[in-house]
Amino acid sequence: MTSGRDLYNDPRTAAGYAFARPAVHPRILAQVGHDLGLTRRVARALDIGCGAGRSTAALEPLARTVVGIDPWPAMLVHRREVAPGAAFVVGTAERLPFASASFDLVTAAGAINYTDLDVSLPEIARTLTSTATFVIYDFSAGRRFADRRDLEDWYSEFNQRCPEAPGYHLDVERLRYERWGLGLDAFHPFEVPVPMTADSYLRYAMSETRVGLAIANGATEDQILNWCRDTLADVFGDRHHDVVFDAYAAYIRRGSRNPGTPEPRNLPLAP
Repeated sequence: MTSGRDLYNDPRTAAGYAFARPAVHPRILAQVGHDLGLTRRVARALDIGCGAGRSTAALEPLARTVVGIDPWPAMLVHRREVAPGAAFVVGTAERLPFASASFDLVTAAGAINYTDLDVSLPEIARTLTSTATFVIYDFSAGRRFADRRDLEDWYSEFNQRCPEAPGYHLDVERLRYERWGLGLDAFHPFEVPVPMTADSYLRYAMSETRVGLAIANGATEDQILNWCRDTLADVFGDRHHDVVFDAYAAYIRRGSRNPGTPEPRNLPLAP
């Protein structure tokens, strides 16, 4: 049986992540820049588990040099179309091919979930400069409208038809960062509303790895596509709706105090 992780080396998933995903990464990284108090770009930034490169492209306003790294070669096929200004490397977080103290900012969007934390987090810490920040961020599926419940009901049925692969979720607030020479400085949850139509949401839904998993496990793509198209037309009608993605950013530094299980703090951090 195919796992969710296996699908990241699939051309179908790579194309979906390159061209069908909503613009959530730029909104989150704009918030990151605000939280960090960045008034100008840092010198070098690394995007761990960069996928098709959309998260890497979203880092470019924050750094003069941006590098994306991903273990799956297929995910990088469209990198030049997605992030032409960035450099890319095939590799893992457990063995980063960079010198120590190479980066002023390191990000990982839903990526360290798949790593061996006892290996990847010390390796990430090694690449940070003394003043650098490691930002772990992620966002939920877009399963609700800002002002109506229609999409929540639709997504519940979508989830039954195309269940999510197990083993992805990680509670980054409860990690014992001090074990790896790191500390959690702040955790910021927030919402990202993105205006979408039935067509744009359909493309997004079909790009979800849960759809690839359902296809790999015996469903047909046409069956899923036709059901999504027919039912989303009723949910969206012929207008835009703000689809809400629940996001967070966790700010981690070398040698910082670890507050254990902190209350969410929305305070800007000193650069």
